Amino acid sequence: MAEGLRERKKRQTRQYISDVATGLFVERGFDAVTVAEIADAANVSVNTVYNYFPAKEDLFLDRSSGVVDRLARWVRGRDAGESAARAVLRELRAEVEAVSPRIGLFPGYAPFMRVIEAAPALRSRLWALGQEVQATLEQALREETGAADEDPLPGLMAGQIAWLHGTVMASVGREMLKERPPQEVSREVLGLLDDMEDLLSEKVLNYAVRGAQ
Repeated sequence: MAEGLRERKKRQTRQYISDVATGLFVERGFDAVTVAEIADAANVSVNTVYNYFPAKEDLFLDRSSGVVDRLARWVRGRDAGESAARAVLRELRAEVEAVSPRIGLFPGYAPFMRVIEAAPALRSRLWALGQEVQATLEQALREETGAADEDPLPGLMAGQIAWLHGTVMASVGREMLKERPPQEVSREVLGLLDDMEDLLSEKVLNYAVRGAQ
């Protein structure tokens, strides 16, 4: 369904507020900027800011909602004959090979990472986000395999598979913080993915294989 004028205006306003906030955070640091200052710079009220962003951290991590179900989506969309872990490995490799900005492989990512490194509240939010990613993946694995609620295996597998994603994201962030060329970091992370795949057991690599359609 096509986006209506009202919805488009709301989306644009939300993006504008987030962009203004991010610029202030990069310039002065997350803790030094108040929501009132962001509202003033964006020429909106404080209430308007909170209508779009329930917490200050949301202003900086405004695209996190698309990350929470990323692994679950990759698993649900796996090919026939493909396991959950191999689907995630395939998608991660595709993102890294494409030098995708979605995983932080772009010039200018270092200032963004520096804001996070200096703000305990943002690091805490990122940790919580990782827990949400894993929990959402676990639920997807339960549904895909028909596992009972009391079965611990989907949770154990979700932890192993989420480790792949978390390690790649942490590695990219750490190396891009050094302001290295994205293509160079991409090559190194591809090697890291190979090493991580070697560390996974056959049980993990062959869990939740999709049958022929």
